[in-house]
Order: sequence, then structure tokens, then C-alpha cells
Amino acid sequence: MFMGTYQHTLDTKNRLIIPAKFRNQLGDAFVITRWMDHSLRAYTMSGWQDFSAKINALPETNAKARQFKRFVFGGALEVEFDKQGRVNLSQTLREYANIDKDVTVFGLGDDTFELWSAEKWQAYEEETAENFDDIADGLEDLGF
Repeated sequence: MFMGTYQHTLDTKNRLIIPAKFRNQLGDAFVITRWMDHSLRAYTMSGWQDFSAKINALPETNAKARQFKRFVFGGALEVEFDKQGRVNLSQTLREYANIDKDVTVFGLGDDTFELWSAEKWQAYEEETAENFDDIADGLEDLGF
């Protein structure tokens, strides 16, 4: 399970160290794609296969489904670790997430974790902390 928050820095070749606790769960390769809030979402290969099947099941006649599919698959990149446990973040992914140097990596449970610009994550986290009680109250409507 992917849990915890980690701070890392891109090196001069735009390589990012993935936390060791995450690497142990990922195998040799995994998928990173563009996600909501101008973040990046990473999936285990099995998680990506499950998620891809859901996207591919969306109706082709629905304009929003087509947009979602194009955006997620068009931004997806299969990455492999080098010997030091680093992956290369493409320019497209870095630009989308506004990642210049400092990166926050945090777990989201079974098959996914996210990567954010550290500056953007800090602002998002502060706002969420201020509204956490209201956010939690709203989850009751979703069956939580």
C-alpha cells in the first residue's frame, strides 16, 4: 500500500528518486500520467491495467469521455528505474505539473501515488487542512 509523503528533488537530467518504500511495490516499471489539479498520478502496472479498462469502457459517443481518455492516455508514460532507483520525468509531464525542481510524492493507497510541484502541494495541503472538517462532513453523502 502506498502511504506517506516524501520530498525529493529532480537532478540536472530531470531524474527523480522514487521513495524506496514505493519502489518495492512497483516492480521494474510503472505508469505516470497527467491528473487532476495539475498533478501527476502514478500507477502500478496492474493498477494501470484496471484503470485503463475502466477508461476504455466509457462510451465513445460521450464527448467528455473522449476528452478524458485522450488526456489521460495522451499524457501517459511507462517508466523504468535506473540502478539508483530514479525515473526520468518527461518535459510534457513536468510542464503540466509545473515541476521545476522540488517534488512532493505521496501515497494514495493500493495502486497509486501522486507527484506534485512541492510549492503547489504545500498550498493545496494548507487549504485542505483549513477545510478538513467540512470536507470530511461532505463524505457522508458519498457513503463514507
